[in-house]
Amino acid sequence: MSQAQQRLSQVASHFTSGSKPAGGVAALTEKHPDDIVVTCALRTPITKGGKGGFKDTAAADLLAGVFKGLIERSGIDPKLVGDIAVGSVLPPGGGATEFRAAALVAGFPETTAVKSLNRQCSSGLQAIVDIANEIRAGVIDIGVGAGVESMSLQYGPGAVTEFSELLESHMEAANCKVPMGVLSEQMAKDRNITRAEQDAFAASSYQKAVKAQKAGLFDEEIYPLQVKWTDPKTNEEKTITVKADDGIREGVTPESLSKIKPSFAKDGTIHAGNASQVSDGAAAVLLMKRSTAERLGQKIIGKYVTASVVGVKPLLMGIGPWKAIPVALEKAGISKEDVDIYEINEAFASQCVWCVKELGIPFEKVNPKGGAIAFGHPLGCTGSRQVSTLLTELRRTNKKIGVTSMCVGTGMGMAAVWVAE
Repeated sequence: MSQAQQRLSQVASHFTSGSKPAGGVAALTEKHPDDIVVTCALRTPITKGGKGGFKDTAAADLLAGVFKGLIERSGIDPKLVGDIAVGSVLPPGGGATEFRAAALVAGFPETTAVKSLNRQCSSGLQAIVDIANEIRAGVIDIGVGAGVESMSLQYGPGAVTEFSELLESHMEAANCKVPMGVLSEQMAKDRNITRAEQDAFAASSYQKAVKAQKAGLFDEEIYPLQVKWTDPKTNEEKTITVKADDGIREGVTPESLSKIKPSFAKDGTIHAGNASQVSDGAAAVLLMKRSTAERLGQKIIGKYVTASVVGVKPLLMGIGPWKAIPVALEKAGISKEDVDIYEINEAFASQCVWCVKELGIPFEKVNPKGGAIAFGHPLGCTGSRQVSTLLTELRRTNKKIGVTSMCVGTGMGMAAVWVAE
């Protein structure tokens, strides 16, 4: 049996009904001084690419804003933060220079190091995991994992470079640059995910997000930002305060979505209404050991447990969560039934529906406040945004265990396990 077959066998066996890893919920929820805990997790609003409140705001400015919010809300002395990792996909040079500058603008001193990283749609989560690992290894005591993206200013054909002849001549390598909409369309056909299923899931995402926004369920996790904005009708520059996600639309139903033309094939099933929105936003998470948080009087809102990162075939990019989630659960010593809320990124309704069905997760446990279809997927931001959304909802509903996950461009998946406190 090949390594790939062995891994798939492990995935299948872990999700067999009745299987229960060693450890379980009791072990997971125990508190230890060396636990990696979250004392603040927040985000900017997420706004529509090219149209919304942040359309004229640079990614680094969004990042500086969310960093200021993190310092303000947590009350942390910025001098104590040893390292900041920022996930982002589109900036030239990875954003390394401007992200360091953003940290300085926000109030972090020159002693706080900053790095940028890019693991595509999981970049924000990877940034958090990198910081958690640095703390566990004793490299730093306190750190920030963040994510940011301005798709308004940096999204487009230039985001993918031309492949060399060497890469083009290798079939699997060449598949890495197939547009995600095209391969998701093919996946929907191959895996028999109907347009009706996709539109029903997408409509539900909008409806849940509308309900959550009206009830103020996003308010705690959002840090409003004041920015410059040019009115496209008058070309007048104004100063506005962006307080809420502006991509959420009322009145979306499966019937209204059924009227939208397919985007990638004449007879296709994927369209603008059942895929993630192009958007702008930033998010940040403050991490440290439990003993450090208690010593500093920091309020602990959750615990990071473990994470997984896996590879899948590039043309099957969308199945990433299906493969990554079981691996993370096995590492955490729990079963899928033990998880109260799953935040699974809605890159496309097709891939999200397939993963949820194949994993056997009840849909009511997935994205209870809606997801990227309803309010957007700023590429590098999503992995860190999910943490603020998840921990806020777990605490509000008096639930404990959550999972964040996403598919990743070029054929990968990532997942992490969290405990709310």
